[in-house]
Amino acid sequence: MSVTLGTPISSVMTNKRRVGALKSLGVLTVGDALTYYPFRVTDPVPLRSIREARIGEPMAFAAEVRAVRVSSSGARGNGRLEVVVDDSAFAASRRQPGAMARLVFFSHKKQYLDWMSGRLRQGTCVVVAGAPGVFNDQLQFTHPEVLTVGVHPTSRYRFVREENQPLDVRNASLGAPTSPRPDVESPEEGLARVCRPRPVYHASSRISSDHIHDSILDMLRLLAGSGDSAASTPDGAASNADGTGPNGSLTDAAANIPLSGLARAIPDILPERIRADKDLMHRAEAFLNIHDPVSTKEFHRAIATLRYEEAFVCQTALLQARAHAGRASAEPCPDVTLRDAMFASLPFSLTGGQREVIDSIAADMSRDHPMQRLLQGEVGSGKTVVALAAMLQAVGSGHQAVLVAPTQVLAEQHHRTITAMVDRMTEQVVSDSDGHPLSAPPVILLTGGMKLAARRRALATAASGEPCIVVATHAAFSKTFQAPNLALAVIDEQHRFGVEQRESLRGKALSGKAPHLLIMTATPIPRTAAMTWFGDLDISWLTELPGGRKPIRTFVIPEADGHLMGSMFAHIRQRIDAGERAYVVCARIDDSDESGEGDLLDDAMATESAQSARNGAAPPPRPLHTVVQIADRLAKLPQFQGVRFATLTGRDDDATKQQVMAGFASGETPILVATTVIEVGVDVPQASCMVVFDADRFGLSQLHQLRGRVGRGGTSSWAFLVSQAEPGSLGEQRLAVIRDTTDGSTIAEEDLRLRGAGDVLGDAQSGGKSSLKLLRVVKDAELIVDARERAEVLLAEDPELTGEVELAGAVLDFTRGNETYLTSS
Repeated sequence: MSVTLGTPISSVMTNKRRVGALKSLGVLTVGDALTYYPFRVTDPVPLRSIREARIGEPMAFAAEVRAVRVSSSGARGNGRLEVVVDDSAFAASRRQPGAMARLVFFSHKKQYLDWMSGRLRQGTCVVVAGAPGVFNDQLQFTHPEVLTVGVHPTSRYRFVREENQPLDVRNASLGAPTSPRPDVESPEEGLARVCRPRPVYHASSRISSDHIHDSILDMLRLLAGSGDSAASTPDGAASNADGTGPNGSLTDAAANIPLSGLARAIPDILPERIRADKDLMHRAEAFLNIHDPVSTKEFHRAIATLRYEEAFVCQTALLQARAHAGRASAEPCPDVTLRDAMFASLPFSLTGGQREVIDSIAADMSRDHPMQRLLQGEVGSGKTVVALAAMLQAVGSGHQAVLVAPTQVLAEQHHRTITAMVDRMTEQVVSDSDGHPLSAPPVILLTGGMKLAARRRALATAASGEPCIVVATHAAFSKTFQAPNLALAVIDEQHRFGVEQRESLRGKALSGKAPHLLIMTATPIPRTAAMTWFGDLDISWLTELPGGRKPIRTFVIPEADGHLMGSMFAHIRQRIDAGERAYVVCARIDDSDESGEGDLLDDAMATESAQSARNGAAPPPRPLHTVVQIADRLAKLPQFQGVRFATLTGRDDDATKQQVMAGFASGETPILVATTVIEVGVDVPQASCMVVFDADRFGLSQLHQLRGRVGRGGTSSWAFLVSQAEPGSLGEQRLAVIRDTTDGSTIAEEDLRLRGAGDVLGDAQSGGKSSLKLLRVVKDAELIVDARERAEVLLAEDPELTGEVELAGAVLDFTRGNETYLTSS
């Protein structure tokens, strides 16, 4: 059958258990397998004779089998295969005396031992790679890699190679084959294979890194076989007559994967002139050198090639999306009467940053093509006022506006805030500048948890086309919601909504015109990351906090320090007695909550534990604190005698959440023990203390978000990060960042540096389906800028990429597979 990148792995692999294991890793197709990149590559294995062996250090040599013995022991019949090998011929080529060593294999499966002993018969020439050890004062290789050789040397070898240098192996004479089905045809071929750098993959209990590697190589071979063998070899990959590449290293022949056929099956995506100008590999050559590298240098060059390809495809897609959005039509909204009236009624002055953003939005909405703007603002920086200004501009121009929030609690909070601001506006400003009476636009709440009658009234008002502001949850994306006069859509916490949901708003208006789009987020986003994820949007930043807000003082509290913990609880009690409130955040609800509700750093913790294990000091994994446990523990403390507690988690229904938040806001239950459900949008001005247990297990951006829940009433505020992180650990470094700065951009940069792009914006932004697997938005900032500039030049010449068919297809695949990165299509 013809194999392509889209072929399911189940169609080309007969081992169903391995297919299942790969699917559990997200590898469903041949293309998925090729883009399941190794996270590192091993150093080349040096050639050494047995007498040159160094205990524990990998080595490779050729030898002849002298003796084979199979034995069994134990009640379960565990088997042991011992093979004695002699490297005299190989050692002579290195001017060393020959020696013997044992190769030992253990297994409880008799079939395996029979198979291995059948391969390693006496007199067989083998190539061995492994790390030697000592047992009973004898040199021993336990479960080494062994390749059988199809020929037996009758004279001697001539091996010329210094350690860590390209291998050049030749034999003087060869005899007759010793095995009917050898792994390799000659010692040279076998040594070339085992000495090459080996990629190492993230594996699982179901499949090892070696088996992943073997599977990917098999798929590369199938692809190469499906390609046209007459296809030309990519530039820079031509072979010399002796079988070496242009730099003298071994070519793809060592892996038996013809690069010419592979290039036919995997056409290049990058335009040829860009690839040549950047000195990048052909795409097929890059895949081959990642999964079967000739050298570590070529491995890293291949990674760099595909990293640039990712950046170029990503930026091309974003620029195309921006251009397509710019050609759409929208309703101009030039009237700012209501907006200015709202400004006049505010009991505070707008910050300079707010005014600048509001002016930019006003200019965008006055045009006849849709605004596409992302507003990133610090927690408490006044994004709601900016959003209301935009919505009043739309309503004042005779149209409708909708604000979509991710949760019912947040939607209800927005509805209360906006209704109060609109009511104050009409009370204090009775007429516009021309003397006309000023009437308040309706502010409608639409959520999935509303009673049927109220929901029907809200839907009817919106469907009438009457100019109004609709504050909604996901209900705004349903078919029952119609807003025929919709001119503006505001999306709060954008990464919680997909493109398909946002695009559904475009069909609400009867005119068929696209609404202006304002996207807001409090998640700190570095500018380089914003260019990568939101390059099709105009981006505004609100970094200036409104007047009256005091900086939040942050402290890291080691949980083992009982004195500090007691002082923290005493301080919280003082603030409670002063009429203030305190949040206590835990990652898990109870012992049955295995995954937790926080943005936890399990991968980072696992990596750190693995590093500790290698150093011989791996502590057992500690359990996370739960809401149930901490609420019970705190209620028993003498500091909190007479204080009522409440709990709030993601399992609670909307009615319970409303009741709990009402009790917290009123002071009836001044301490709220919760999961990170309070992270977004919860606004209780009296809250002055935030305690986060297991803080070292959270992402920095999420800790910054949680910290922003306090100090919103102008009072002094404190954040206590309770940690069990070891001194000098990655967790301690992480908390030092959040302790020492309140700048969201700096925190986001550090979060990206310490964790990678994959976790900063959560699964919706960077889940397993993302096509961005190699690009690092902080380290690769210059590369992204270069790719964007080159993509702009290319699109200026060929806007629809009619001359770059493969690139056009890759851009389409990227757009479909990364819909949460793009806000328009």
